[in-house]
Amino acid sequence: MSTPVLILNGPNLNLLGQREPETYGRETLQDVAARCAGVAEDLGLSVELRQSNHEGQLIDWIQEARTEAAGIIINPGAYTHTSIAILDALNAYEGPVIELHISQVHRRESFRHQSYVSRRADAVMAGVGVHGYDLALRHIATLLA
Repeated sequence: MSTPVLILNGPNLNLLGQREPETYGRETLQDVAARCAGVAEDLGLSVELRQSNHEGQLIDWIQEARTEAAGIIINPGAYTHTSIAILDALNAYEGPVIELHISQVHRRESFRHQSYVSRRADAVMAGVGVHGYDLALRHIATLLA
């Protein structure tokens, strides 16, 4: 039986591959999901990748993960910089959490340098494109071992 990991994606990540490809690349979220499934299988993990543009939905999924997932990888999008509610939900989760950003947020606008999610995350990945999902899965496998 494989260990379940929940991969959450926040607002506008449904447009991955179309929105600002110079910043986020040309791979779609479906491409990312396929990559993650392959990496997870090699690591003895199972993944469920979800995306929502709605803060409350992300919070509901984090709360669900308390009983259904051994770890969370989260790309909270713009909620990174604004959502204390997502931080509170993550603080109620006992497994490892990895915060993920496709772009190098510290080279972008100054408001993107603040992360509420980082206050809970066991690790933060930023600036390695969608390859960051692979790296996050490898790291979460290490944390779960």
